[in-house]
Amino acid sequence: MARYADRSLAFAYTGLVLTPLFWAGNAVVARGVVDAIPPVSLAFWRWVIALCILLPLCLPGIRREWPVIRDHWPRILVLALFSVASFNTLLYVAATTTTAINIALINSTIPIMVALLAFLLLGERTRPLQGIGIAVALTGVLMVIGQGTLTRLVSLSFSPGDLVMVGAVTCWGMFSVLLRRLSIPLTSLTFLCIQIALGTALLTPVYLIDLLLVSGGFTLSASTLPPLLYVAIFPGILAYAFWNHGVWNVGPSRAAIFMYLVPVFASVLAWLFLGERLGWYHLAGGALILAGLYLTTRNPTVPVRTGSGEEAG
Repeated sequence: MARYADRSLAFAYTGLVLTPLFWAGNAVVARGVVDAIPPVSLAFWRWVIALCILLPLCLPGIRREWPVIRDHWPRILVLALFSVASFNTLLYVAATTTTAINIALINSTIPIMVALLAFLLLGERTRPLQGIGIAVALTGVLMVIGQGTLTRLVSLSFSPGDLVMVGAVTCWGMFSVLLRRLSIPLTSLTFLCIQIALGTALLTPVYLIDLLLVSGGFTLSASTLPPLLYVAIFPGILAYAFWNHGVWNVGPSRAAIFMYLVPVFASVLAWLFLGERLGWYHLAGGALILAGLYLTTRNPTVPVRTGSGEEAG
């Protein structure tokens, strides 16, 4: 019995290390395929593939919980808009004009955005320590976006992708806050599957407009299929499963610490595969973001990842 518990705990910690690695890989893949797969196409086909994999596994649960789905589908639709339809689409759009390192650093401020939106929208009090953490992390984000110069910030001469990424983080923050307020009584796997289905439906007209009028789509080939499979399976389905298993076995507070590894992994992967270089402002801004995250998440106001383990990656 003790040996089984030790193995389960070891698997949980292994999964919690792999989860931020997969999410970091999501940013690197997005940046790496900007010339081969349009961002909206990448987002759309990612969800189509994930849905095809999940649906056979989820059908029994969907049938069993159909009355709840029928009664709550408008709420799930709103959640799907901010998560499936918006977050990763904006992340992939951001990758066309900013680096994978910047994406990961800005993405790591999600817990702070959740705390801020919970205060603004739900009136949840932010403790003084959290307020300090938000200010410190925001300083770090501004340092990354401005590349360490006040002149760049004042003149608004920074990468538009960084601003798009801030919009993506805001969408995930909205999803997290609304998820708590709307309270959908579904099992996690059923919720994820329905959320992906509705989010894909919302994304379909956007994809068709982009396909016909903007990007023209892409050619499925030996070079474009692997990144599509990666973003659907690893930062989506597997990261979701590993995250839930980890939270269940070690608790949410300990699990949350592993999310600090996302920018670390992204920096290494971007250096290895994309040739991106770390500037001093990345190091200084990243240090401020991590310090702000530590202060903010010591007493988190709302859960950062519930219902869907994909969207933050």
